[in-house]
Amino acid sequence: MATIVKTPSGTWKAVIRKTGFPTTIKTFRLKKDAEDWSRRTEDEMVRGMYLQRGPAERLTFEKAMKRYLAEVTPNKRPFTQTGERQRAVPLNDFFGKYALAGVTAELVAQYRDKRLAGEDRKDADGKATPRAANTVRLELALLGHLFTVALKEWGLGLAYNPVLNVRRPAPGPGRNRRLNTDEETKLLAAVDKHSNPMLRWIVRIAVETGMRSSEIVTLRLSQVDMAKRVVRLIETKNTLPRTVPLSTQATSLFKEALANPARSKDVDLIFFGEPGKDEKRRPYNFNKVWMEIKRAAGCADFRFHDLRHEAVSRFVEAGLSDQEVSAISGHKSMQMLKRYTHLRAEDLVAKLDKIGCVAE
Repeated sequence: MATIVKTPSGTWKAVIRKTGFPTTIKTFRLKKDAEDWSRRTEDEMVRGMYLQRGPAERLTFEKAMKRYLAEVTPNKRPFTQTGERQRAVPLNDFFGKYALAGVTAELVAQYRDKRLAGEDRKDADGKATPRAANTVRLELALLGHLFTVALKEWGLGLAYNPVLNVRRPAPGPGRNRRLNTDEETKLLAAVDKHSNPMLRWIVRIAVETGMRSSEIVTLRLSQVDMAKRVVRLIETKNTLPRTVPLSTQATSLFKEALANPARSKDVDLIFFGEPGKDEKRRPYNFNKVWMEIKRAAGCADFRFHDLRHEAVSRFVEAGLSDQEVSAISGHKSMQMLKRYTHLRAEDLVAKLDKIGCVAE
């Protein structure tokens, strides 16, 4: 039976002590509310449905996210850590002051709709600039995992994970942006002229191998086997290691990179940046100069990841089988592989003409 007492401030405090459960205390403005809560809570204990909601009601979303970023995020890969810290910013802006227990499916749906409509971001003319569907999907994925961890590991008395009851934005169509001959000539010429030769090597290696930028810039000397003409990737996006064969051109590029006179003996990275405050060299960060160069070349909408798309499409056009392309690119399923392969219609015309000639 609950004990209900009046406090010196005039409120009513309900205290429930029941064998097998922690002592539960809650304060109310009205005595009736304290009695109702006590009956409901004791009933939940009897039926085995009791949840200790106090911690979740006191913990704000902002503090919960701070704990998640401190305890959970560091166990993920560096690229994922960076992404989660960026996605936490808009989530904190919207949910930060709410108690964790106060985040409902309705609130999550409001967040989704506002982000997709771009209501939180305006351009110079005051017009809303919508967020990409995939951006919002990744933010909801982080939000959902935070609640999963809070439920399963932190022992917070949450009734459910509100993100599970919310529709995720439909994924957009896969990008099929490819370089035309003129764009490729201008872009590669600009890359070749850059003062740091590492940019040239990185961009051209991406076209030749289909490797992601993160896979290229984190390469260590021990991962490149020039005798067998292969690169062994240990950490990849899908977590599975793979071995990438090198074309003649890719082999030549790696030979140049390995012979880089700017590398000191204590640097194991193939593509390295300037020493940091701690005197350590980290992977070469070429994003800023890449953005400038592609704008100057007249293809500002071209992304570095599109080079992977370009490479994989060229593998297919060269006649490699799906299995062979998958072995090089690391795609787990043929469905995912199809999103990155985009055959040029003009190349297919020539093949159709050959078929027609045979038929005649």
